[in-house]
Amino acid sequence: MKILHLDTNHELMIDQLNDLGFTNHEDYTSSKEAIEAKIKDYDGIILRSRFTIDKQFLDAATNLKFIGRVGAGLENIDCNYAEKKGVTLISAPEGNRNAVGEHALGMLLSLFNKLNKADLEVRQGEWLREDNRGIELDGKTVGIIGYGNMGKAFSKKLRGFDVEVLCYDIKERVGDANAEQVSLAEFQNKVDVVSLHTPETPLTINMFDNAFINQFKKPFWLINTARGKSVVTKDLVSALKSGKMLGAGLDVLEYEKASFENLFKKDTTSNLTEVPEAFQYLIDSKNVILSPHVAGWTIESKEKLAQTIIDKIKVNFC
Repeated sequence: MKILHLDTNHELMIDQLNDLGFTNHEDYTSSKEAIEAKIKDYDGIILRSRFTIDKQFLDAATNLKFIGRVGAGLENIDCNYAEKKGVTLISAPEGNRNAVGEHALGMLLSLFNKLNKADLEVRQGEWLREDNRGIELDGKTVGIIGYGNMGKAFSKKLRGFDVEVLCYDIKERVGDANAEQVSLAEFQNKVDVVSLHTPETPLTINMFDNAFINQFKKPFWLINTARGKSVVTKDLVSALKSGKMLGAGLDVLEYEKASFENLFKKDTTSNLTEVPEAFQYLIDSKNVILSPHVAGWTIESKEKLAQTIIDKIKVNFC
């Protein structure tokens, strides 16, 4: 079987696939059109998020047997059409779930202890101790929306704290010893912290809007290490301004491109980057922490993601 690699990955990927008898070709620079023109020659594709695998691409891939996505989500692939054509879809949420859990916890503790604000002030020669008095996680109720691989990894990280952990998921009976599954109404009535761990689907796009936020009984903190398009940024900003939301840790943003790379382009005339007003508010806020979609992006997860894909290919095609 011939595999086309469209994004660079850990070196063990190609080494192990070679050892398993696969023929591996790499093309990290050609356009989607150029890849589409030769994809009929390949039995498998391995990629991260370089471009969308749509119906037209899949129609051209007449010999395709599997797509390996080195990550958790499959929103860049027309999954229904791929499955109709008999293409096996392979993802690797097991590979970066621990990294996401740690990142979410790190963001939450940083927000509670004002670490980003305090760090900046000390670097500028300010020593504001009272202004940087933090709050403790113990005694709080942490709510997790989406209780799959990532949500479960985050709840596991919370076991060392004296907190109540609730989870809400559209699937039934996903709760475990680390989180009690409750109705959305009970969830919104009790939580002090909300951590999103949902995939990008028609149900989750723009899910976190004014109407949703206003159903929470208490002011709360938001952590989003899932997908940016789940949160309507202008509504998040409104909630931060009103005090309905106490702060936010955002590893993902609705402005992200499908490839998860750059946010905004420079104006070719002025050479300035035009930033949306809502995003500028987040940049200026002291109770907001931002990171560039790296929650699952660790040294260890790079290796684990690759190994997970290899293991699943081996099970299915060896």
